[in-house]
Formats: sequence, structure tokens, C-alpha cells
Amino acid sequence: MPSYPIFLDLTGVPCVIVGGGLVAEGRVAALRAAGAAVTVIAPHATEALHKWASDGRIRLEPRPYTPGDLRGARLAFAATDQETVNDQVARDARAAGIWVNTADDLPRCDFMLPSVLRRGELVVAVGTGGASPALARAVRLRLETYLGPEYADLVRLVAQVRRELRGRGVRPDPATWERALGGDLSQLVATGDGAEARARLVARLTLPCP
Repeated sequence: MPSYPIFLDLTGVPCVIVGGGLVAEGRVAALRAAGAAVTVIAPHATEALHKWASDGRIRLEPRPYTPGDLRGARLAFAATDQETVNDQVARDARAAGIWVNTADDLPRCDFMLPSVLRRGELVVAVGTGGASPALARAVRLRLETYLGPEYADLVRLVAQVRRELRGRGVRPDPATWERALGGDLSQLVATGDGAEARARLVARLTLPCP
């Protein structure tokens, strides 16, 4: 079945990761970036995980997983190299109504993790339904060359203009926005001419089409 893409607000949301290797470290880094409250359960953990725990950024339980460790979690991640442990985590999560992701084990996943490109508040997620994570990553790398760092500034500029126009009671329709955002806006932002980009965007959104 095709997956349903969704962006979650994980600010302060309790998430449990079982496993302490590099895969778990990657999961933790992404969850921390989203503001989640992360608990890691693993008898052995990477240096980065230990550092984040000592800094108070995550909670680290240096022991094997036991039933009940998922209590209170909203999301669970099984990322160990032991199939029996991953299976137990998945079964416990589903029994408790907690969404679970099991690394490299699609049948045990309630959700899949895309390859993600971030440019400030702009987030582009690429997935293949679990068919080929390598292809998802390859597509994301291609997008990185098209969506440069200037898009972070462009998002902020567009958000400011949108708030300003709404304050004036101006609400352009989607077609007008699509036309306005085309052309040279990103190039102007990339060259540091944000004022000109802003002026052109406002004009395109407010002036009648020729």
C-alpha cells in the first residue's frame, strides 16, 4: 500500500530508542532536531550518545531492553543488531498502541523514515515506501544541488510577506502565489539582494496580472 506522508510536531514528545549504535545515533540526532524528548536504552552506546546524555540533551539507560520500557512513549524505534530484541520492541509497541519503526525491517514498521533535506524551515522528505533507501538518498542528494542554502532565507522572506499581506487583508489565491514564487526570487536571495526579492514578490502578489 502507498504510504501517507506526514510531518509531526514532536516538540517535547517522549520517544524511546532501543539500541546504541550508529543507526540509533542517527535516529536520535533527527529526533533532537525536531525537539523530541528522547530516551535511549542500550547496554552499549556510541560516544556521541554518551555526550548528549552527559549534556542533558537525552536520557540514556545503559542496560538491555525490558518489557515496560516503552511506557509513556509516543514513538518507539528498534535499532539493535539483535532480531529478537527488535521483534520484542515492535510487539510491545503495537500492543501498547505506540507507533514503532524497526531498522531495516519493513513488516515490523508502522512508519518509515524518509531521506530528509533541510533548508531552515523548508523540509523536503523523499521516500520509496521502503523499497530502496539508497535511491531515496540519491534523489535527496540531487535535490540538494537544486535547493541551495538560499532557500532558508527565501522561506523566511516569504513568511514575512505572507504575514504582512494578511495583516492588510490581502490573501492571494494559490495560483497567484505559484506565479509570484517563480522566476528569479531564489537567485536574488542567493546574491544577497533580499530587498529586491521582497519588492518583486509583493508586487507580483498585489498587482493585477498583465
